[in-house]
Amino acid sequence: MQDGQSQIDNFLQYTQIEKRLSPLTIKSYQRDLQLFTAYCMGLDISGWPDVDIHHIRNYISQRHRKGLSASSLHRELSSIRSFFTFLVREQVVTNNPAKGFSAPKKSRNLPGTLDVDQVNKLLETKNSRPIDVRDQAIMELLYSSGLRLAELVSINIADVNLQDATARITGKGSKTRIVPVGKMAREAIQGWLAIRATIVGIGEKAMFTTLKGKRISRRTVQQRLYLRGLKQGLDSRLHPHKLRHSFASHMLESSSDLRAVQELLGHADISTTQIYTHLDFQHLAQVYDKAHPRARKKTGRS
Repeated sequence: MQDGQSQIDNFLQYTQIEKRLSPLTIKSYQRDLQLFTAYCMGLDISGWPDVDIHHIRNYISQRHRKGLSASSLHRELSSIRSFFTFLVREQVVTNNPAKGFSAPKKSRNLPGTLDVDQVNKLLETKNSRPIDVRDQAIMELLYSSGLRLAELVSINIADVNLQDATARITGKGSKTRIVPVGKMAREAIQGWLAIRATIVGIGEKAMFTTLKGKRISRRTVQQRLYLRGLKQGLDSRLHPHKLRHSFASHMLESSSDLRAVQELLGHADISTTQIYTHLDFQHLAQVYDKAHPRARKKTGRS
């Protein structure tokens, strides 16, 4: 395909420099567009101006038949649509062929959460080993402030102000927000910082590191939380997002302030936050069924 890859390179540079998207988002764009390029080359399409809505529809249908989930299809279509929007702007093409096509609807699965007792059981443990002290601080901060995994591993020492009980978080799209840090999380972080000072070299900015003094990876956090969940006997797999979901659900149950929780989570669209109202409603429905006189089952007396 003539100039196919060079236009993709220009687009990726644009998303990095002008749009200031996160490295993870840019990497997803790159992967999605490489797959679509390979598909177009297989059809002997000579250039991007020759791509039309039928090509995109057939591509998405092909990916769907291969078993891709609706969310993955939406992401790939979004990548293609964004790329062609850029090509229109650069006057490489005259219209965006992906604009009039929609991927299959995504099913909105309710996120898994822990109840308050499960969270307390998970976090109220004695930690003597340095690695356990670090893991405790990680879990406390995830639950205290509702962080995403990528936000947690990228946080630096300078981002956390223990005196003000706040943290500056860089989220999706490189957007920053200030979140509160609870008392238990601050105490756990102070305990970790005392250990961190003995293992981290000068110049390392990361708040959370390995015991060798290097910034911790997402994979390591996932593995450590999974092991902690097994040790505590949780009946479902523990992962970082489960603590974020639990934070959101518990905040809504206590406050019912959807806008405030949206701000804390860093959601650009409140509809993303609204999924947690369904979790709250499920809890209310169970209470209703047990308590309301017209909802309780009859005893069997005629």
